Amino acid sequence: MTTPAPTAANQHLHEAPVTGPRADCVADSAGGLTFDVTDRGESAPAHLLLRLRDSEREVRLPLAPAADGRLRAALPSSVELPEGRWDVYVQVADDEPRRLAPGVNDLRALVDRVPGGSHRHVAARVPYSTRYGNLTVRSWLRAPHAEAGEILVDKDELSVKARVYGTGLAPDAYVELVARKASEAVVRAGLTAEGSEFRFTVPYRALSPGLWDLWLRPDGETGPRVRIARLLDDIADKKPIFTYPKVTLETEYGPVMAGPFYTGDNDLAVKVAAVE
Repeated sequence: MTTPAPTAANQHLHEAPVTGPRADCVADSAGGLTFDVTDRGESAPAHLLLRLRDSEREVRLPLAPAADGRLRAALPSSVELPEGRWDVYVQVADDEPRRLAPGVNDLRALVDRVPGGSHRHVAARVPYSTRYGNLTVRSWLRAPHAEAGEILVDKDELSVKARVYGTGLAPDAYVELVARKASEAVVRAGLTAEGSEFRFTVPYRALSPGLWDLWLRPDGETGPRVRIARLLDDIADKKPIFTYPKVTLETEYGPVMAGPFYTGDNDLAVKVAAVE
């Protein structure tokens, strides 16, 4: 079994330290966020801006007076926020937008979150502090989505428990492992399902050295591929937080070291490395 170890999150390399006001964030179980921004006495109309990094896309939310002299903006789950990292700014009247610093983040509603069944997609938004102390929101929008849960590492295999959202599981559903640098290399893993939950096992000996991405095929060969990921909690970057033991074993490719990890997008993958 595995024990996650906390560390710093991946951050943007081209931003200056923030000197502007701060914003407290509260998340709700539906995927919405509320921002309470420190009011520095401006009486002009103000907006909260979310800008998708490396893009021209922007979401503008009005800031209205709230308790304790703060300004409040709401980002409901019904407002689409495409997948990526959204840097957060405050803009007063026609002034230049200023980066916001994170205040107190109340993300308790995101822990072990179970999305409702009214949507065929899963929306996840997690606010976090960058390495320069700026506020950014990490957003995912998946339709459908396969959420990774418990991961067990054995001496020669990996076992995963997961749940699918936005679609059902056909009798011929299976898991597919695709080699990152050789997409024609595919390994199948059977699964057992109970409702929307499923389990599968990956035998390390079936994988050649390289990086392998894990996909669910909920409708068998004829349907779409659904990336297996972990999105439904309060951690924006899983890769440095959730670490798993590696095992060394003999395979037809020689001795290898193998183990699971989460990518920078919180997708589940397996690394197999040749041992010199």
